[in-house]
Amino acid sequence: MEDVRARVLAANRAIVDAGLVTLTFGNASGVDRSAGVMAIKPSGVPYEQLDESAIVFVELASGDVVDGTLRPSSDAPTHLVLYRRFPDVGGVVHTHSPYATAWAQAGRELPCLGTTHADHFRGPVPVTRSLSVTEIDGAYEEATGDVIAEALEERGATPLDLPAALVRGHGPFTWGAGVEDAVENAIALEAVAALAFRTFAIEAEVAELDAALHERHFTRKHGPGRYYGQS
Repeated sequence: MEDVRARVLAANRAIVDAGLVTLTFGNASGVDRSAGVMAIKPSGVPYEQLDESAIVFVELASGDVVDGTLRPSSDAPTHLVLYRRFPDVGGVVHTHSPYATAWAQAGRELPCLGTTHADHFRGPVPVTRSLSVTEIDGAYEEATGDVIAEALEERGATPLDLPAALVRGHGPFTWGAGVEDAVENAIALEAVAALAFRTFAIEAEVAELDAALHERHFTRKHGPGRYYGQS
């Protein structure tokens, strides 16, 4: 658990350093499945005040705080849904990064226009449906997790092949096998969201990337025969 605490603290600092966070608009979490707990940033605490003692541990099954004196992020129920629905996920990041959030507010999925996108996401990044009034008035944050999972399942995508979603009217969530991967995917998502915005500004009728090229770029980094990087 101490290792998870340190990694989650480092992840929260990393999303700030990457320019993905304004004020306290964001959070990162990591999971220790052997202990049945999630570690997450506390709610509303400025990032410069974070240290390892501030990280809150929440039981995966119940959502109860099991270690820490502060209240966990208000988005904790969303993170918990993703961990419960997707056993391969080991880290989750939520930000309000400018370009990815703009796509979410526009209610538009993020199409794959080039190989930068294809290197990280196997398909367009989905945008969720709108939450109903009942969902908003009820367990809102949990319902947010449900619509993310729903959007992913509708694509038939595995969570590590398509490790991001845009919550309509809200902002981006990313995840990965570990919290470090979730951070990397948050950085990549913001980069490709910015590139797509600029591409459409130059050419409004641009076509999505050829499917074969998209698949080649994704699999050379993530497939069983991947050859990008060092062994």
